[in-house]
This record gives sequence, C-alpha cells and structure tokens, in this order.
Amino acid sequence: MTDLTVEDFERCRGDVFSVSVSPSPLDLTLARIDRLGGARPGGRTPFSLIFRGPNFPVLPQAIYRFAHPHFEALEVFIVPIGPDGDAMQYEAIFT
Repeated sequence: MTDLTVEDFERCRGDVFSVSVSPSPLDLTLARIDRLGGARPGGRTPFSLIFRGPNFPVLPQAIYRFAHPHFEALEVFIVPIGPDGDAMQYEAIFT
C-alpha cells in the first residue's frame, strides 16, 4: 500500500472498484485524482482519490477492501464527503 503512487491510479480513472460490504459489494467509480503537493524526501507525492457511488447506502468512514483488476486487494480508508447530484462522494488520501 505504501508503494502505490498517483500514477498507479491515473490509469484507472473512470473505472469501477468493488468495495466489500455486507450484504453485497458496493461499486464505487474513481471519479477524480488530485495531487496534494510535493513529495517528502524519499516519499511519494501525496494525492487524493474521489470515488462516486450510490446515494444509499452511505458508507461510514472506515477502512474497506477494494477490488479492481489492476490491483491486488487494497485496504483503503475512505470518508464520505457528501452528495454530488445523483451520487455520494468518498475521499481517500494517500500521504
């Protein structure tokens, strides 16, 4: 997880990620990727991922298992940041 970079996700913009929740997985689309500033010495450039999903159910902030064909299973901490029209938005920040 600490090896992932903004470049790893740029090829997946617009793709659907399956999030493991009960009783059935929830699909979230990677809608936006933002660079958040310069890299720390020896570290990666911080970045933010914005996912969009259905307005219901709203997932509480927590760590979830994300699945996508380009990655092994990812454990990602997401925070709901509010609705955007017909979708709920979630943000994950990587520092």
